[in-house]
Amino acid sequence: MTTSSVPLRAPAPPEHAPFGRTVAALATVALLATGQLYGMIPLLGRVAAGWHVAPASLTWLVSVYGFGYAAGFLIFGPLSDRLGRRRVMLAGVAATAVTTALVATAPAPGAALALRVLQGLTIGAFPPAAMAYIAERVEPRRRLVAVTAMTTGFLSSAVLGQLAAQGLAAVLGWRSFFLAGGAAFAAAALLLRWALLPDGPSGGTSPWAAYRAMIPLLGAPGLRRLFLAVPTVLGSFVALYTGLQLTGTSGLLGLRASALPVILAVPFATARLARIPGPARVGLALALSAAGTALIGLLHPGTLGLALLLMAVTAGTCVAAPGLIDTIGTRAGAARAPAVSLFSALLFAGASLGPQLAGALSGSSLAPLALVLAALLGGGALLAAAAR
Repeated sequence: MTTSSVPLRAPAPPEHAPFGRTVAALATVALLATGQLYGMIPLLGRVAAGWHVAPASLTWLVSVYGFGYAAGFLIFGPLSDRLGRRRVMLAGVAATAVTTALVATAPAPGAALALRVLQGLTIGAFPPAAMAYIAERVEPRRRLVAVTAMTTGFLSSAVLGQLAAQGLAAVLGWRSFFLAGGAAFAAAALLLRWALLPDGPSGGTSPWAAYRAMIPLLGAPGLRRLFLAVPTVLGSFVALYTGLQLTGTSGLLGLRASALPVILAVPFATARLARIPGPARVGLALALSAAGTALIGLLHPGTLGLALLLMAVTAGTCVAAPGLIDTIGTRAGAARAPAVSLFSALLFAGASLGPQLAGALSGSSLAPLALVLAALLGGGALLAAAAR
């Protein structure tokens, strides 16, 4: 038999990741990652009292984490193309176990700010690599479920992160939240090591190609308005909850918890909502958040009314964020990966600016902040709806 007569074997298809353990691991780490952003909000008063400063001056402790987080998306997403998704996730989460525990040792605001930037940067390695891992290793018919579960982890941290921080601080002091977080990230690194499939050989495209692709995307006709709308989504959401904390709104524990059923319910409506074109869906969602926020400012509602309006704001946020990422990713085509990294960076850049807006506008009343946020959300709704 000659060499030419030997039948060629087709290359083996990529191995699919075990669905259950993959989704459980990624959703858990997503919850921990963004929980460190929101968890700082209910700690502002206790940290300020310990360091004898005004709570509003410590809103930067929320913001700088978000800036570091956003930078991590831009840096580590393209790097994971070259180094491997699993390697980047494991390294980032393991490093975050250390940086999170170090925040608990901060003796003064300056040191805490530096450590929070570092903390955000290290955990910023996880989300873009995790999204790429889902796209590459999860069975195609199950990818939407996996992405939805991971997104739910990110969004539910807005509630669970604040509740955990408030509960731990009340019993053990504010530093306990970061010590517990460090231990949780160490356990999460072991969970990922067990759950994720090994990377293939190192290689892939140069990260610089992805970095270069991001700048033209900002001005692309079908994407420009969508990118402008992105910062309003989490920026307004984080600003509103920071404002509630700074103005001393009563019943905060219940108000934080009231949003959780909405966050858990929205994924079940994904199939129906997907029938609405992406830009219109995002525009309507942001308009809902704008209306709820405006009514908070205009009506000065009691605890029950405020809880209901916060549920409307939360619902709009939960629909707008995945709607934007889906629409931007689809329109970017071959540039989907850098476009999603850019979307994520802008999303958390907005979340970082939100506390500063809250600190500037929150006095004795939440109304001025709420009305400004409603205007920003309304502008975001118009930009998204016009992005045809």
